[in-house]
Amino acid sequence: MLSKAQNKYIRSLTQPKFRNEYKVFIAEGEKIALEWLSSDAQVQTIMATAEWAQLHRYPIARHPEADLHIVNDSELAGISSLQTPNHVLLTVPMPGKKDIPIVNEWYLVLDDLQDPGNMGTIIRIADWFGVNNIICSPGCVDVYNPKVVQSAMGGHLRVGIHESDLVTFLSGIDLPKIAATLHGTNVYEMKRQKAGVLIIGNESKGVSDKVAAMATQAVTIPRTGGAESLNAGVSAGILCALLLPC
Repeated sequence: MLSKAQNKYIRSLTQPKFRNEYKVFIAEGEKIALEWLSSDAQVQTIMATAEWAQLHRYPIARHPEADLHIVNDSELAGISSLQTPNHVLLTVPMPGKKDIPIVNEWYLVLDDLQDPGNMGTIIRIADWFGVNNIICSPGCVDVYNPKVVQSAMGGHLRVGIHESDLVTFLSGIDLPKIAATLHGTNVYEMKRQKAGVLIIGNESKGVSDKVAAMATQAVTIPRTGGAESLNAGVSAGILCALLLPC
């Protein structure tokens, strides 16, 4: 059973102010919890129903550093950020900040991306296509927002997510820098490349002028239907599928 203080602490982690203060975030749901429990990443707290904890006692045992609390469905609903609470919720320490590795591979650069669903989807896309590093501008949505963690489906464990001034980063890397825009080269006319930087812009404003000025090429997914635009997550997935090595 959780104390009032524990309940308040976990609920506070839905707010960026307290996530940044405590350097802890929430990973919720069976699949996501098992991703963390099956990894070597540190886990602070496990809140699980008795049935779930018994069924998954072996992955839980991999994390003796974590405090295990057996909770009932009502308690879990009280701390959950999901509309339909699952059987388990973890609190997880944020990884320490690391320097961005400058290597000959693909990067995803996100320019003031605001939607948590898009951010989580792009982390998951990077994980799928083997993109090891995402660079976010300071104006991006918090990558530890519960909705981002939920959408990323464990991608935080395998993809390095960095925050940087984008002009500084782009000026320091000698790779093709390809900005996704509405008026660039048709992506189907471009060749796959072994390495590069793919820049995805803000959902409503696109890539900012100062970041676009750093690009060596602009790319467009051609439209044949009537939709006004594609969302950032969909665009990132299509471009990764067509530009990155198979």
